[in-house]
Amino acid sequence: MNRKWATAAVAGALLLGFAGYGLYRAGVSAGHSQALSGQGAAQKPGDIDPRTGKRVLYWQDPMVPGQRFDHPGKSPFMDMPLVPVVEGGAEGGTVSISPRLQQNLGVRLAEVTRGRLQPEVTASATVVYDERDVAVVQARATGFVERLRVRATQDTVHQGEALADLYVPDWVAAQVEYLAVRDLRSPGAADLAEGSRQRLRLAGMPEDLIRNLEKTGRPQSRFTLTAPISGVVTELMAREGMTVTTGSPLFRINGLATVWINAEVPETLGRDVRQGDPVKAQTAALPGAVFNGTVGAVLPTVNLVTRTITARVALPNPKLQLLPGMFVTVQFAPTANRDALLVPSEAIIETGSRRVVIVSEGDGRFRPVNVETGSQGGGLTEIRSGVTFGQKVVVSGQFLIDSEASLKATEARLQ
Repeated sequence: MNRKWATAAVAGALLLGFAGYGLYRAGVSAGHSQALSGQGAAQKPGDIDPRTGKRVLYWQDPMVPGQRFDHPGKSPFMDMPLVPVVEGGAEGGTVSISPRLQQNLGVRLAEVTRGRLQPEVTASATVVYDERDVAVVQARATGFVERLRVRATQDTVHQGEALADLYVPDWVAAQVEYLAVRDLRSPGAADLAEGSRQRLRLAGMPEDLIRNLEKTGRPQSRFTLTAPISGVVTELMAREGMTVTTGSPLFRINGLATVWINAEVPETLGRDVRQGDPVKAQTAALPGAVFNGTVGAVLPTVNLVTRTITARVALPNPKLQLLPGMFVTVQFAPTANRDALLVPSEAIIETGSRRVVIVSEGDGRFRPVNVETGSQGGGLTEIRSGVTFGQKVVVSGQFLIDSEASLKATEARLQ
């Protein structure tokens, strides 16, 4: 008997449980339908917001107030619902500040203007040799280095200065042959002499030695290598007593009449630096000295570590004041850009992921706006999108206003 009562009690409990779950599901479905019907009543701008009783203008994400939507839903930027902006009400992220508080905060406004921006780009650079002003001195024939006049790298030499004395025994036989043919008086001797003279040239004998041979009539087996340009000996491959062959490089000379400076420009400013732009360079080693040059080339590579591009600038160096390895500061003066919207650079708030300005809407109301910036120069920044001509932006106290707007947007999300 007790077992029957226990079984009946369990069955009754199960029936009550199923009945309660059915009622719960029915309530949820009804609530969900009611929410959908309520949401459907505000699916377009112009409808009345049931919470405020005011006409809805549009929907927006308070964290990205510049983007407007014509229907409710979830924000594409954040996984949160969009907030309606009603007529006569403050927009999400908009704050109102009394005139007295504006004065206490030191709020200053500036108008969005239109003009032609003259960008200014400053970069650090290092002086290097002009790789186009290079001379390589080679052995003209097989021989021996008898005497070395320049014995170390980084020695300064002048054009025409002796570098080394070489002994070339192979020239002796060719010179004796030339002198013998030149003195012939038979028909065709002139052609033979010219052919013998040409063989001297092919043997690598310089023209000045050939002329001296014709003048003195004495064969010469030694000659002196001279510097073809003025500069610094950067490579020295010759040593006294060594044997050299035809074409062996013995000296490398880099000129200093013109030097290069390789300026490291951030890749974000690379578009403002072009070939032919004028440049001014200064160095702490020469206070007060200003060197003027032009951009010779913008190298088509980006440094993977510093994220900079290299602008190669050619600078005249008549007094040899600029030396390779010197650190210099370079100021580029790019050509003026086309007309653009301009705001003071101090009005831009850098957040890391976006750039924001605080726009004044009058009557003490301020709103943060995302903007796309361009070039900078002269204390001004180009604005490509986000604001329009004639609007007023905050240039002092904008960080406090932006913080207040962010707090208000968070509050709107919580509500």
